[in-house]
Amino acid sequence: MTSSLFSPKVRDVLDHIASEQRRVDETEQPKLLEKIRQRKDPWTPEELVSACAGGYYAAPAAIGRMLYTCVRAVRPRTVFEFGTSYGFTAIHIAAALRDNGTGKLCTVDLHGGKCAAARDNLKSAGLDAYAEVVTGEAVDVVSSFSPPIDFLYLDGWVDFYLDVLRAAEPRLRSGALVHADDTEKFAAGARPYLDYIRDPANGYVSLGITDGQGLELSTYTGRPERVVS
Repeated sequence: MTSSLFSPKVRDVLDHIASEQRRVDETEQPKLLEKIRQRKDPWTPEELVSACAGGYYAAPAAIGRMLYTCVRAVRPRTVFEFGTSYGFTAIHIAAALRDNGTGKLCTVDLHGGKCAAARDNLKSAGLDAYAEVVTGEAVDVVSSFSPPIDFLYLDGWVDFYLDVLRAAEPRLRSGALVHADDTEKFAAGARPYLDYIRDPANGYVSLGITDGQGLELSTYTGRPERVVS
């Protein structure tokens, strides 16, 4: 069976997103990085949505292919994504779920306009049956999420990764994959998350991959039982 990633409908949508990203982010990403450098106080989610509104900021193509291969191999029933943007990674995940013949993605973003565009892109790619795009704060959404999570992908703002992870933990099945992007690109904001997930006492096996942006790959093993002497 040929991968859905190579179907004309999917490739057309992915190529369009990538093209728009190159065009828009050439001017918008420097503006965002300058805002980050000048910022002294912590960001609120609403402020970040406003700051990132002008850009696409999709993950690199290699990250999309990595997500596709992981989903094909692991065959998750439920994938939860923090940071939808225009749906570039969501399309890779949904394509893998379709090729697996099972599973559903819930992808969450606070920017209503980007969520609407992501829904359109998933529909144009013929993958909307495998993904639900939710507009809202990821912590709130995952806190009320019912299905066990087999794969958690973090690609929103790194300062909130730990909050989303902690909110998701009661729903992570043992052996669930947890992948976090941009952990070197925005290293200061990612530090609390990395300190937490690299501590074996918190129930993870984790390693960092240097790819120019930083990618933390982790598996949830469950919190070790405390031995009472």
